[in-house]
Amino acid sequence: MPKRSIVVAGAGVFGTALAQRLSWNEENAITLYTIEEDVINDINTRHQNTKYFPGRHIHTDIVASGDIACTYNADVLFLAIPSKVIETFCSTIHPHAKKDILVVNLSKGLAEDGSFLTEQIPFRRTGTLKGPTFAVEVMNGDPSGMTFGGTSEDFSYMREVLKETGITLDHSEDIRAVEFLSVLKNMYAIAIGIVSGRYNSPNVDFLLMTKAVGEMRRMLVLYGCEEKTIFNYCGLGDLGLTALNDLSRNRTLGLLIGKGFSNNPKSTTVIEGLRTIKLLGELVQEKGIEDDFVVLKSLYSLIYRNTSLNDYYLAVLS
Repeated sequence: MPKRSIVVAGAGVFGTALAQRLSWNEENAITLYTIEEDVINDINTRHQNTKYFPGRHIHTDIVASGDIACTYNADVLFLAIPSKVIETFCSTIHPHAKKDILVVNLSKGLAEDGSFLTEQIPFRRTGTLKGPTFAVEVMNGDPSGMTFGGTSEDFSYMREVLKETGITLDHSEDIRAVEFLSVLKNMYAIAIGIVSGRYNSPNVDFLLMTKAVGEMRRMLVLYGCEEKTIFNYCGLGDLGLTALNDLSRNRTLGLLIGKGFSNNPKSTTVIEGLRTIKLLGELVQEKGIEDDFVVLKSLYSLIYRNTSLNDYYLAVLS
């Protein structure tokens, strides 16, 4: 019986880590697509991805390719590429790919116009996979949980794809909710990181985390999404991982702000949560509902209006 053809587009940290786990299932034939020639040569000749995982062995069955035609016969395509190129990439391969290909988005963020990334994917079978997963721990083989957003039929298929990989799935048919929660948790991780930088107190962290959960639920409702999705891995699980663990870049930015180092987004590396704060902070102002989102309102004022840290603490902790 021929193996299932899996292509992971993007051989960065998460794309490589997921490909490694997918290779545990002997029914999967894995191709890593990337435009980075040094990574292609490293994987195909030395079975390593030194650029992103120095010293780590890549499964010998994984093949790297820079030829976009490798996606044309894929049964499943995972997108681990930058969000800004998803629309162009998918439009390029759409005329050539299998009609029943399942395209699964791993990237996080909103499109430039504020739409969801999955809405830019022109394929009939589209899904999303999100959850509390640091790439290094996925690469290490640690048990991990993720939420698949998509149809029930595609969820059953995805469980077969991930069989024997140690990745546990739960499911929501509300793709937009799964996508949105992966965006929201980044900005609330910054918010919680700020108070952690000041107080270093579990009491304070969970005080604000509880408020954040309430605001995330209200934001789901505002966007017409199922609020119950917050109880999936992509919701509470991913928020907890991102907001309370120092491996998180968004939490780390919050810690730096809370310790008084910087609140100027232009001086930081690219942090997913910053653009979300601006986009959604302005949205709730336009709708006149900012008082229903006190944490978001305070975070927006701190980052983009240069209000004081003391004002921020007073607003979010009272």
